[in-house]
Amino acid sequence: MRAGLSASDQAFQLEVRSFLNEHLDDAVSRKVRLGYSVTKAEQDSWTRILNARGWAAPHWPVEVGGTDWSMIRRHIFENEMRGAHAPELQGFGFKMVGPAIINYGTEAQKAHYLPLILNAEISWCQGYSEPQAGSDLASVRTRAESDGDDYVVTGSKIWTSAAEQADHIFVLVRTDPTAKPQLGISFLLIDMNTPGVTVEALMAFNGKRLWNQVFFDGVRVPKGNRLGEENQGWSVAKNLLGNERMAVSRVAENRRILGCIMRVAEAEQARNIDLGPEYAAQLASLAIRLEALDTTAQRLLSTFDQGGTVGGEPSMLKLKGSELVQAMDRLLMDAIGYYGLPLDSTLRGDDAEPVGPDYTDMVASGLFHHRGYTIAGGSSEVQHNIIAQAVLGL
Repeated sequence: MRAGLSASDQAFQLEVRSFLNEHLDDAVSRKVRLGYSVTKAEQDSWTRILNARGWAAPHWPVEVGGTDWSMIRRHIFENEMRGAHAPELQGFGFKMVGPAIINYGTEAQKAHYLPLILNAEISWCQGYSEPQAGSDLASVRTRAESDGDDYVVTGSKIWTSAAEQADHIFVLVRTDPTAKPQLGISFLLIDMNTPGVTVEALMAFNGKRLWNQVFFDGVRVPKGNRLGEENQGWSVAKNLLGNERMAVSRVAENRRILGCIMRVAEAEQARNIDLGPEYAAQLASLAIRLEALDTTAQRLLSTFDQGGTVGGEPSMLKLKGSELVQAMDRLLMDAIGYYGLPLDSTLRGDDAEPVGPDYTDMVASGLFHHRGYTIAGGSSEVQHNIIAQAVLGL
């Protein structure tokens, strides 16, 4: 495939840019650009703006509120959103449980949950990992015992991001302890306000609440909240994890960070700080790597759109994309120097002013957080193995 976008795709790109110019709040965009967290109210407001345009769920089918865009158009849309520093939508709802409900839910479940997700009237967290079952999800011990029209759920989930603000959680539970591990698991949708559900914070090394542990103590869940058949939750979970397999390149995130580097470099030069020719050479190298990544992603996405077979190649996108984010972070940190050492404002207090220029405040926080990109979604070692076997035939 020749690199570049078709005329219609270029027109679509301009349409998205125009929409962003008109509807994206500058104050919210600034918070995203500088690395500050947006509030749930700000995220929900942006979700509703996109939903009113029909763009909240690009990868959902049209009949349930999606767009039916090609993979290329989804790629363009994500690039433009991230490049304009728009808030990301609630991924657990739009990218995970939403598609699972579309594929496995009853008509009643679809009619109830999907409109609520689209209009930010419900928020989710994921209940997969447990203290004894992290990567090996088939070893989950949280059990759900049948009791009439309900399940009674007992156990706990760990590393549960956003549980402190979510009102629902989708959970893998063991409904048949005598079956083979993958065959005795069911997939439940649970209201976090149900009696017996408690949430405890898990703090990261930098003092931030990044995760939680969720406990279930005799929680009664209607069987109508089961997604898919009883004991077939493993199939639901596998489908959910594979929904975004082709969207793992992090091109959009890299473009966002590259834009930040360019602005920081210009600001530092305005302060008469010379970053030097070596820095300029490194920046050029990263920009070239990004263009190569984007071209490769477009080639694979076009192959997918045209009905071609895509095997292990997405592992290359995931590997190179996550490594490039970390390289971008390091160069951004080099630009701000000692201003990256103090604690960021989220730890100094909500009203604390940055120690240096505003663009320096959250750089270190982003750098340390993005270290997990080469682990989350399958570590780099796993990606190397997939590439070796599925692409190189070793």
